[in-house]
Amino acid sequence: MPRILQSRRALILCAAAAAALPAFAQDTWPARPVRVIVPSSPGGGTDVFARILAQALSEQTRQNFIVDNKPGASGNIGAELAARSEPDGYTLLVASNSSLGINPVLLRSMPFDIERDLTPITRGVFAPMVIVANPSTGWKTLRDMLEQGRREPGKMFYGTAGTGSPLYIGVRMIEEASGARFSHVPYKGAGPAYQDLLGGRLQFMLTDLASIEQHVKAGKVVPLAITQKSPLLPNVPTLAEAGLPDVRAWTSFSVMAPSRVPPAIVRRAGDEIRRALRTPAVVQRLEQQALIPVLDTPEEFAADLRKEREHWGQFIRRNNITPD
Repeated sequence: MPRILQSRRALILCAAAAAALPAFAQDTWPARPVRVIVPSSPGGGTDVFARILAQALSEQTRQNFIVDNKPGASGNIGAELAARSEPDGYTLLVASNSSLGINPVLLRSMPFDIERDLTPITRGVFAPMVIVANPSTGWKTLRDMLEQGRREPGKMFYGTAGTGSPLYIGVRMIEEASGARFSHVPYKGAGPAYQDLLGGRLQFMLTDLASIEQHVKAGKVVPLAITQKSPLLPNVPTLAEAGLPDVRAWTSFSVMAPSRVPPAIVRRAGDEIRRALRTPAVVQRLEQQALIPVLDTPEEFAADLRKEREHWGQFIRRNNITPD
């Protein structure tokens, strides 16, 4: 065969192989262990969901999905690490909407661009938030709490892990909608805040149901309202049912990948995650943690995430909320 024809044939074969790469990658992913970066400490809601998902995907795909906790900088350390990773589908990010929906509109500067540097795969799960009060307040309903907050503005205290969380912004939304006023106490973590709530130094908190459920069951705190219905607290009204239909605050834990990951792998990863979240054993574990599967596609999640950033951003700008 003439040399020029050999070269041309080699070029054609290389082009054909390159064209087949996305389909091949989709068919074989994952062919080796996958790193799952969690930008928070072990034991929190994001970490709990990531470990449930990683175990399910490991069993389902017969490849290891390894959780790697990288906390710090309001979630930006781990998120940036994921964003800078090789875009080959073998690094995923599981993060809360504090990192993905609030940080980009709250922080003056970000070390990376979430829309440019990360690719949405799926929302994952919603985590209902519940307003709980110390029994010493005597509050039985959300109305009781709001009436005292209007009658004695600023005299009732609540705690959060900082202004960059849906928990803090949710209380601010409740204040705006009701006219009640409360005093915020920031903590370096949820643990110390729970201790002060149980000890009566805080009057109430808006917090993840999964984190406080044991204290609700033990009667140590009184649930007043919840952001979304949960079978764990079927008789607790939602914020809308309690008279605040315009307050829209939520926590969610989502899955992202570095940008430039081949679309075929993004679709395959989304398919595998949705399949895992539908299995009865996983559904049961999620219910035990008060987590609600979303099962959206990458395209649906991307569109929803853009709307979410605008939702938080409008409120943050209107109320001049700044980082701690």
